[in-house]
Amino acid sequence: MNAVKRNNSNVNGLFPSIMDEIFKDWAGGTQMVNKIVPPVNIKETDKAFSVALMAPGFKKEDFTIEVDNELLTISSELKSENTEQEEGKFTRREFSYSSFKRAFTLPESVNTENVNAAYTDGILTIILPKKEEALPKAKRLIDIL
Repeated sequence: MNAVKRNNSNVNGLFPSIMDEIFKDWAGGTQMVNKIVPPVNIKETDKAFSVALMAPGFKKEDFTIEVDNELLTISSELKSENTEQEEGKFTRREFSYSSFKRAFTLPESVNTENVNAAYTDGILTIILPKKEEALPKAKRLIDIL
């Protein structure tokens, strides 16, 4: 399986953009939004591929998993707003928003009709079974005539 998209710009925030420097807010922080791409482990066995994506703090309803033309796409959009009524004037109030999209090219050996997914303990696990013809064949003895 091959990863299709990977954005390594601004790795670890070492090189902030000029706009981030110009628009630092008066309270001392920056308006820079951190894009976090969840890490993925991909394992192949004789019968299937297993994709494990680490995404703690999500619910299973937050994910969208699609298989289209040999392309597996995992995405999520999570918005968090604090709706508590508070007295006074805000000096600073930040809302949380995060989204990601990961895409992987599937090998032809994957049976895309029987893909399963589960979300447990912050890990999204997708099982991609292999087609029957791609499974390893059992050894057979050949008689000598």
